[in-house]
Amino acid sequence: MTGSGALMAGLAALAALLAASLLWILKRARVGPEERERQRRLAVNSAGRMTDAVITDVHGDLISYAYSVRGVAYAASQDISHFRDLLPEDRSALIGPANLKYHPQNPANSIVICERWTGLRHLVREIES
Repeated sequence: MTGSGALMAGLAALAALLAASLLWILKRARVGPEERERQRRLAVNSAGRMTDAVITDVHGDLISYAYSVRGVAYAASQDISHFRDLLPEDRSALIGPANLKYHPQNPANSIVICERWTGLRHLVREIES
């Protein structure tokens, strides 16, 4: 290949990379915050590791919990508004021991409930996928 041929091939590859990046950005921009949160929950569920947690507070649609991973203590909250119909009327019944899943590369990224799994021990009804 000549010098100008290699330059043209490089420019074509760069243009393809830029086009692919633009498509990815546009697709991601169209996803709303609720869908991004749903995708995060499902990703943590599929790749996550399980550990014990303690539900410390439930205020409205926000559940707060504490847990530790490899000696590091974490406190986190999760919006549970999407799961209202699965939860008891008296949300204070959720306070106490639970399981959670956390992302192995980022233990602060955790969930106690998602569309396909729950760590809320008192829930008898199984979440369908």
